[in-house]
Amino acid sequence: MAEIDADRGGGLGQGQNGIELPKVVVGVCVMEKKALSGPMTEILDRLKLFGEFKIVIFGDQMILHEPVEKWPVCDCLIAFHSSGYPLDKAEAYALLRKPYLVNELTAQRLLHDRRKVYARLDEYGIPIPTYALVNRAFPDQELDYFLEEEDFVEVHGKRIMKPFVEKPVDGDNHSVMIYYPSSAGGGMKELFRKVGNRSSEFHPELRRVRREGSYIYEEFMPTGGTDVKVYTVGPEYAHAEARKSPVVDGVVMRSADGKEVRYPVLLTPAEKQMAREVCAAFGQAVCGFDLLRSQGRSYVCDVNGWSFVKNSYKYYDDAACVLRTMFLEAKAPYLSSKLPPCLPWSCEPKVEEGTAPISRQGSSALTGTFGQSEELRCVIAVLRHGDRTPKQKVKMKVTQDRLLNLMLKYNGGRPRAEAKLKSAVQLQDLLDATRMLVPRLRSSKDSSDSEAEDLEHAEKLRHVKAVLEEGGHFSGIYRKVQLKPQKWTKVPKEDDETEEEFPIEALMVLKYGGVLTHAGRKQAEELGRSFRNCMYPGEGTGLLRLHSTYRHDLKIYSSDEGRVQMSAAAFAKGLLDLEGELTPILVSLVSKDSPMLDGLDTASIEMEEAKARLYDVMTSSETHAPLSTMGKPESPWMVDGGGMPPNSLALMKRLVELTKKVTAQVKLLCKAEEERLASTALDEELPPYDQAHALGKTNMDVDRIAAGLPCGSEGFLLMFARWKKLERDIFNERKDRYDISKVPDIYDSSKYDLLHNAHLNLEELDELYRVAKRLADGVIPNEYGINPKHKLIIGSKIARRLMGKILIDLRNTREEAISVTELKHKQETAKANMPGRCRKQSEEVSKANGKLRASPESSKQNSVTEKSYETDDDDDKETQYRLDPKYANVRTPERHVRTRLYFTSESHIHSLINVLRYCHLDDSLKGEPGLVSNEGLQRIFEIKELDYLTHIVFRLYENTSVPLDDSRRFRIELMFSSGAALSPLEASCCLSAKIFLESLQLATPRNRDHTLPVLPPETLQEEGCYVTLDRLEKLVRPFAMPAEDFPPATTPQGFSGLFMKGARRWWHSRRQQ
Repeated sequence: MAEIDADRGGGLGQGQNGIELPKVVVGVCVMEKKALSGPMTEILDRLKLFGEFKIVIFGDQMILHEPVEKWPVCDCLIAFHSSGYPLDKAEAYALLRKPYLVNELTAQRLLHDRRKVYARLDEYGIPIPTYALVNRAFPDQELDYFLEEEDFVEVHGKRIMKPFVEKPVDGDNHSVMIYYPSSAGGGMKELFRKVGNRSSEFHPELRRVRREGSYIYEEFMPTGGTDVKVYTVGPEYAHAEARKSPVVDGVVMRSADGKEVRYPVLLTPAEKQMAREVCAAFGQAVCGFDLLRSQGRSYVCDVNGWSFVKNSYKYYDDAACVLRTMFLEAKAPYLSSKLPPCLPWSCEPKVEEGTAPISRQGSSALTGTFGQSEELRCVIAVLRHGDRTPKQKVKMKVTQDRLLNLMLKYNGGRPRAEAKLKSAVQLQDLLDATRMLVPRLRSSKDSSDSEAEDLEHAEKLRHVKAVLEEGGHFSGIYRKVQLKPQKWTKVPKEDDETEEEFPIEALMVLKYGGVLTHAGRKQAEELGRSFRNCMYPGEGTGLLRLHSTYRHDLKIYSSDEGRVQMSAAAFAKGLLDLEGELTPILVSLVSKDSPMLDGLDTASIEMEEAKARLYDVMTSSETHAPLSTMGKPESPWMVDGGGMPPNSLALMKRLVELTKKVTAQVKLLCKAEEERLASTALDEELPPYDQAHALGKTNMDVDRIAAGLPCGSEGFLLMFARWKKLERDIFNERKDRYDISKVPDIYDSSKYDLLHNAHLNLEELDELYRVAKRLADGVIPNEYGINPKHKLIIGSKIARRLMGKILIDLRNTREEAISVTELKHKQETAKANMPGRCRKQSEEVSKANGKLRASPESSKQNSVTEKSYETDDDDDKETQYRLDPKYANVRTPERHVRTRLYFTSESHIHSLINVLRYCHLDDSLKGEPGLVSNEGLQRIFEIKELDYLTHIVFRLYENTSVPLDDSRRFRIELMFSSGAALSPLEASCCLSAKIFLESLQLATPRNRDHTLPVLPPETLQEEGCYVTLDRLEKLVRPFAMPAEDFPPATTPQGFSGLFMKGARRWWHSRRQQ
């Protein structure tokens, strides 16, 4: 037993008449490892310096081996469970001596069972994730109420979809698993207590949940890759720290001295109320709990016992002051609990954790070139996905009962409803049926159709079978099938004499391809790394420093397409210097927003009109002239059909000829492959391409290429089917009509094969690529409008929602920057107006009181601070993590950068760039100069192709030397890159690409890894041009969705006040103990 007395402290331990009063005895009845820990020692030392307390540490010998009757008598007791702690004895001691308990003892038993924790949280109305409980009496017990399918578990009829979290019910078991959906690649991530620099491991092959015990299954809450830990000291004090979540890549972020990096963040009023409720629910004045912030709401997912913040001297000051108040009000009301004007301890400011540069890789952040008075406030980028395989589709009519019954099985038995097959189970059923049908159809001679049609039908079924067998399994599925009934007949019901409809013919549509390649992943990851180094000028290691200190507000959005989502995840990996597989990064950091980033339905009529007019332009004559001009001859982008080659019809004829030649060569390769497989034993074959495993690769398939096979998942049969379909679709001989909408597909396929399948040495493929490119450079831009005004109409319809969201992002950034500036000015003014001595005393008391009770001036300022950070704008209900400036040892805590990344497809990129370059042509904006300079317009027109990872960047700067009400305070910089718009035929890259490659230390493209580099962005404005945010808003507002038209966002969970009263009653009742 150790006694820590305090003889110092002057009159602090004396009554009003100078009479020496007895000190309050504080017993520390915990295991020595906890009692002598750094945080406990720091706080007890501060309590001792008040001179009002006698600190008695019981020690392990006393706790473990002596009866409770021999334990020291104390007024207040600090006691909490840890490994080896005899909680029963502590409870007996409390019953015998009746000290004031900081943390109730009996309630601590709840914390060891997650079932009881969740039940208590639910009882008190504290928000928790949706969950289901599975109880087993013994390992591997079969339960009739538990069902596991590929992408969900079902418990008592309650379905929890993947991704979900699996937690053991034992609160001391920290082996937590996260299971991912097959659409994201599947697999499982295991979370565990930190081992070295690892806190989790991803296992792509594990997909089935555990069955050896009882578990809680709860909905996975996307939190932007951040975990928040809240520490309470009484119901009126809560301190929160954020850290990098282990669900992202499992790498622990550490400071220079090896400590995990955590930074204090601000809590919202609702979260502070949740902290009060947790204290009341579990009777633990000092405790910690885990907070999940997801989609504008906050949830508690775990509650711990006694927890202290590490390495925060400001927190130690606060905790000592709060505990002092608790002890005095409970056991020594004759002593004033008011804090003295000057705290009894004085120490020099200490350097806290996290001040050293935090990065595994050095960052070469560039210094800004816009003057020292300008601060970067926001970066918004809209990006196309990375390199992909060609998108493909197979359509065929089916009449076989096996396939029709399969349709009825998955459409609920409704004869006129279509069935969509996406899951692995559904596709496996289709594959099984197809395997049984293919041999019979190929050998059948009794078909009522002609033999040629029968063979074509059989060939399509073989095609379907080959697609479904691609990869060997259905992990990371990029295949989907629609079965649409087209003809029906009446058949008698088995039960009665009535008739019912039964389908006799259906249209089967198989969509596949469009998969992100190894090159696409590498492109996205490298571009993310480039963004990190080049887009964020400034402090230290730039973006990583801002992000790790929670002064970087990052949100990543993606369309619903797999290649777009995986591009976003790969980009995030490079941007944030993450490690490991893409699946956990995708699920943790990327949010899907299909209405904003998917679909062309809103402009389908106008696009069909554009294609019809474009066909007329192309086929009107061998050397057509522009139909009309809307501008000067020196502005070719103002012409109807601008960019179309003058000899389009001749090029189309040549395109058809070359397509036939390439298809014939691939057909020979396909036959040779069939003969080789027929003469090769199964065990000698190359293993099937593992598409799920390929999601984690950035290197090409060397073994397949060495074996003379196509790169990636495509075999010769599928490669032949791809080219045969293009040959058939591009020109209809019976109608003598070209389908110009297939020009982009032929260009796509020829470029893909030149880049990834050059080793197949297809003759005249290079000429086909050149011809297709000349035509595609005219066709693709004009599909989104035949002239600038038409492009503006189509662009505003497709990108309306995205443009509206971008304006919301920019406005919110501006309002936030103005709020911070005004607050800072008020604080400086108030501080300057205070007398020197009063200011010093106010700072001391404010520092001591911290989050408990501040001086009136400090309280007023703090409330303004919290309001500026906590009040959500109605237009922006996104989860945010804000650094707490009072607790963070950061030179510029008010500095904050917002980043919004939107990953989408080519259509939205064309639409957005068209709105930006032609918005000034709207009738309501006559006379207004455009946003894009003539040089920029010329550059975009000459580029024509918006290739993979094309991106448009908005950077918002604040000029702090300009008054707040001056529109020039906020300036917009527009930047544009055409992505990987380089020819695979070029032996070397253009100069700008070479410079970019050298900066990233990359090799020249396709010779080594099939990867074309992404060109760096260039500004679209003239040098010295100043585009204010107000002017950007004025020009694009007519083409953007108004903020009020966005669907209402989820608001943070509120509280009615009922439990607030309960918390106060509990707190007052504790004081009477």
